[in-house]
Amino acid sequence: MPPPEDPQGPEGRPEYRVYRSRRPLLRRGGHSDRDELARLREPARDAASRGPKRPRRGWSGGRIVRWILGLAAIWIGLSVVVFLISAQIQQGKVGDDANARLGGAGYPLWSPNNILVLGSDERSDATREPGARSGRGRSDSIMLMRVGGGANSRLSIARDTIVDIPGRGRGKINSAYAYGGAALAIETVEAYTGVDVHHVVLVSFDDFPALIDAMGGITYRGGCVVSRINGGFRNGGYTLRLKAGKTHIDGRQALALARTRKNECNKGEDDLTRARRQQKVISAMKRRLLSPFAFVRLPMIAWAAPSSLRSDMSGPTLLGLFGALAISGSPQTAVLGTVSGQVPESLRQVRVQRFLEG
Repeated sequence: MPPPEDPQGPEGRPEYRVYRSRRPLLRRGGHSDRDELARLREPARDAASRGPKRPRRGWSGGRIVRWILGLAAIWIGLSVVVFLISAQIQQGKVGDDANARLGGAGYPLWSPNNILVLGSDERSDATREPGARSGRGRSDSIMLMRVGGGANSRLSIARDTIVDIPGRGRGKINSAYAYGGAALAIETVEAYTGVDVHHVVLVSFDDFPALIDAMGGITYRGGCVVSRINGGFRNGGYTLRLKAGKTHIDGRQALALARTRKNECNKGEDDLTRARRQQKVISAMKRRLLSPFAFVRLPMIAWAAPSSLRSDMSGPTLLGLFGALAISGSPQTAVLGTVSGQVPESLRQVRVQRFLEG
């Protein structure tokens, strides 16, 4: 029996129509579908190209150390620039006649240099001290330093030592500076010791305290000192009182200590004791420069150091001298002189030979 026929038959099936929506030329905002799809895919591509996200780095110990070393290098570099500028301003203030007598040594860091350091007692009228003078004074302290290239020695010459002063006859060695300035002082020291002076450094009383104060003071180690410089406070001078042992002193106290000739704590002291005390002040300054306290104040020290002295040396040469002093030890300073001022020839030869060998 044949199957019943579909009542609708082949032609009776419902007709289906397929409608396709027309793709708009531009989507809202003026972007096409392709542009939109590309925009959505772009962040994914960027993320894939960058790779996996790295975790943020923390402050590890090594990173902190590198930061500290970097900042320290910048601080030191700034101080060097300040030092060179200050030194350049001060260069050449010792006079042409003195400059003509100097030179002949290599760079102080790696070549031995003989440096003559003269501390002048000239003081401006602003000090209000009796005896203050605006003209040239005497060399209140005289010291030879041999430093650089492994050399490291000091020779302090007592100010009352009797010597032959060229063109002036016999007299105290400290008067050579008063007669002819740095040039005659250099000539006199060279003739007396036989040591060729390569450079000279002049330190005045007016400028010396500024350097000590820039360091934040120094710590002096020594015996009791009570002195009245130029009559003490009552007479317009300065009164210094230091107890025995360690004492932190400022620039004005350090200056008074270096100038002390009559110590009421020990009336048996003489000019040789005074020279040794001056060396203690210099050693205290060196210890301060190598301390962490000085590092914080380094730019101030760098500016004050050249401006507190006069020298024939240029900025780089003076920087080399300070560098050589910093890396060298603190040798015991020999003192050439006697209480009477008359130095035996044998003593002079021994002291000078040890200085040159140091």
